[in-house]
Amino acid sequence: MKAVFLREMSSYFVAPAGYVYLAAFYCLAGYEYSVLILSGQAEMSYEFTFLYTVTLLLTPVLTMRLMSEDRKQKTDQMLFAAPVSLGGIVAGKYFAAATVFLMGIGVTLVHALVLSPFADMNWAVFWGNLAGLALMGFAGISLCMFISAQTESQIIAAIGGFAGMLVVISLNSLAAVVPFEPLQKLLYGLSFYDRYYNLTMGIFQLSDLVFFFSFAALFFFLTVRVMERRRWSGQ
Repeated sequence: MKAVFLREMSSYFVAPAGYVYLAAFYCLAGYEYSVLILSGQAEMSYEFTFLYTVTLLLTPVLTMRLMSEDRKQKTDQMLFAAPVSLGGIVAGKYFAAATVFLMGIGVTLVHALVLSPFADMNWAVFWGNLAGLALMGFAGISLCMFISAQTESQIIAAIGGFAGMLVVISLNSLAAVVPFEPLQKLLYGLSFYDRYYNLTMGIFQLSDLVFFFSFAALFFFLTVRVMERRRWSGQ
């Protein structure tokens, strides 16, 4: 797993993908932070609300090449022959993407530390927002990685990842207009937004944490199954 992780981290920064992702994330976060400062606001929850949408937009870009590129270049066959389990291969790729993602959202801590001498920071709310964004990102990376494993086209992987992220984030909006109560409750239960919102208020509930980790684990498992099917089919 370590070798796969290092390979993926290297590929993010040998090719421009990692730099482009981080530059986009830092620029967008910095833009919103500047708007808050110039408007006299000291509440960083506004920046996190903005980054909620940014995460939706950029996570598919971060993950679109994770699985599809190996499939296109046929380098996945070398990975299958390597002395590492399929779970180790997927884990190495997943943790590489998660590391780059954390490098992106870590800029919010810099913003908070710069702002703290000049304003009363509600650190419980800050850490809740940061944890919520991180957990949503971890779950989204797993979903988008699974979608990337279905195709050898990075463009299709990015579009599919964006569509998948949009669906899971907006399930609460769909639930609000569904007249069938059992289905409505199911959609609310699967929605990212309500669970994310609890964390942004500084409310840490075990059920919300378990949900995000379970969601990530489910699509991690499904990605391993896709890899296993492809290895035995020789595709």
